[in-house]
Amino acid sequence: MNWLLPEGASLPFAGLEQPLRIEQGLGGGSQGQVFAVQLGGERLALKWYFPACIGRDPQLRERLQQSIRLGAPNRDFLWPLALLDPIPGSLGRFPAAAGGFGYLMGLRPDAFVGAHRHAGGDLAISLQCVLKACFHLAEAFHQLHLKGLCYKDVSLGNLFLDPSSGGILICDNDNVDVDGQSSGSVLGTPGFMAPEVLLGQAKPSARSDLFSLAVLLFRLLTRHDPFRGQRELAIRCLDEPARRRLYGDEALFIFDPNDPRNRPDPIEHSAALITWPIYPAGLQRLFEQSFGPGLRQSEQRTLTGQWKQAISLCLDQRQLCSHCGQETFPAADAPGACWSCGTPLPEPLRLRLPHGLVSAAAGNELQPHHFDPLVGEAIREPLARLVAHPSDPALLGLQNLSTSRWRGRTTSGQSIELDPGKTCNLSALQQIDSSAGAILVLRP
Repeated sequence: MNWLLPEGASLPFAGLEQPLRIEQGLGGGSQGQVFAVQLGGERLALKWYFPACIGRDPQLRERLQQSIRLGAPNRDFLWPLALLDPIPGSLGRFPAAAGGFGYLMGLRPDAFVGAHRHAGGDLAISLQCVLKACFHLAEAFHQLHLKGLCYKDVSLGNLFLDPSSGGILICDNDNVDVDGQSSGSVLGTPGFMAPEVLLGQAKPSARSDLFSLAVLLFRLLTRHDPFRGQRELAIRCLDEPARRRLYGDEALFIFDPNDPRNRPDPIEHSAALITWPIYPAGLQRLFEQSFGPGLRQSEQRTLTGQWKQAISLCLDQRQLCSHCGQETFPAADAPGACWSCGTPLPEPLRLRLPHGLVSAAAGNELQPHHFDPLVGEAIREPLARLVAHPSDPALLGLQNLSTSRWRGRTTSGQSIELDPGKTCNLSALQQIDSSAGAILVLRP
């Protein structure tokens, strides 16, 4: 690739007290190129626009200034930090970059990889971490919309995942705009756009974001497109008219509970048929709502808070199959069978907290929202985690992840203390009073 800015060079920019070192080019697209840079010992990312892109989008600078002024909705966004303009004449030796400008943002850590890799089945990631990523997405767009903003281009291409934790980073935030004030030429990504935007009936908005978010969540959870079923097989060439039918005029959810005409093909769409039954009915109904009534009525789409609640409940219900070890998410009142091997799932030991129940399975976490439902972004920093004994996976312990000492009692009436970072045997525990509230062990 021919880079707009020279790798290894130190260049002056207006407003900076010291030169900016261009470490290396990271990638590029239709708008411009992204570079890893260093400023005063801090590593950042710089997006530099093609002059032609700036000419096509006269509101670009104004949107970026607005975003910088408002600040990032939360830490999941690689948000613009500062605009950079060249000092006149400083880029004379680099004519392709002259006449452009750029902005600084945080540099994506190496642990984060493109979400398209997971959608393509090319990423080792647990179902628990996929669900955590979905929760973070719902929370991120909840915070974005609270600021009165809309993203406009929700898609796999603008999302990065940390497969070890379920953390996310949302990039390409230069298209973010005030809701109802859609400037610029970006309408969205085919396959993710709301029908009314695809068909030219409306501009991108927070409501169209909700539809695109539902598509993205479905793609993450099932690794399949929510509208590509039997009808896709009848299309010889997925050109623009065919796309408008598949995703707009004739859009039909592949798992529509009332219309089976677009069900997944057992051979071509096997991933959807395997993954959809994994998730509890409560979560499935939110997709049926967004892709059913919400297709034509934007006010009927699932809200970010509803996604957060359903995904949190799904994580709380997580169990591990004793036969194959697969992650399962059975309903609390109907354990059922493992979706992978068919082994009946026993009723698990559960932990009762002030605002919820959590199944006892290795890796499950106790979050602040289990004690105080008003706590925001709770899923990031758990107060406790259920851990398996290193030599006996069937033996579970409760690990205190807080900074306070907890006190409790065993089933035999003995008092115990649990210091930060320490673990107690769950099989002998009756109740423990954490720093946030009481935890009661419920046995089947």
